[in-house]
Amino acid sequence: MTLHKEGRKILFFSLIIFVGIYFLVDYLTDAPEWVNNSVLGILVVVYFLILQFFRNPSFKIVKNDKHVLAPADGKVVVIEDAEETEYFKEKRKQISIFMSPVNVHVNRSPIAGVVKFCKYHAGKYLVAWHPKSSTENERTTIVVEKPDGVQVLFRQIAGAVARRIKWYVNEGDAVDQGAEFGFIKFGSRVDVFLPLDAKINVNIGDKTKGGRTILAELS
Repeated sequence: MTLHKEGRKILFFSLIIFVGIYFLVDYLTDAPEWVNNSVLGILVVVYFLILQFFRNPSFKIVKNDKHVLAPADGKVVVIEDAEETEYFKEKRKQISIFMSPVNVHVNRSPIAGVVKFCKYHAGKYLVAWHPKSSTENERTTIVVEKPDGVQVLFRQIAGAVARRIKWYVNEGDAVDQGAEFGFIKFGSRVDVFLPLDAKINVNIGDKTKGGRTILAELS
């Protein structure tokens, strides 16, 4: 298990702040011992919660040109035919994955191909499961085209807590299936838009693993 690069500064400064808080409580106040121990316990628990959020597990990615892999760990909250208004401007099959603060927040490319479109949008911070979060929240839209011309759109969406969307690809970049393309700090959501004839392999409420769960199969 390794730590993601996005967490290094946060973990470093959090450690300094937490040590400072404990020093203030333990050495500069007359608080009883049980208070000092309670503060220490709370700080340790909070620090380990932050630590686990930035974990970046290693695993083997099974690549398949016909498969669409989950872009993130989380829970499937939407499966529907929806109008995609930014890029395709037509109906597509939409699958949305909600990422809670306890999920791994590395985002991975569902397919292999070339990035045909990449755009960042500033926006609101509605809760990630809000219906309008896909179009009104801070978000990044990425479209990857396979060698056979099939395109898949995936969108990183910030939530009420997540306000740090990171993406590492640009238009024209080649990406491998399951390769990391971004990261969202704390709770958030990822939408995937597929061709209407895609065979969906998940159901509402299913748990997904980024780069491992097969969301759908393409024709």
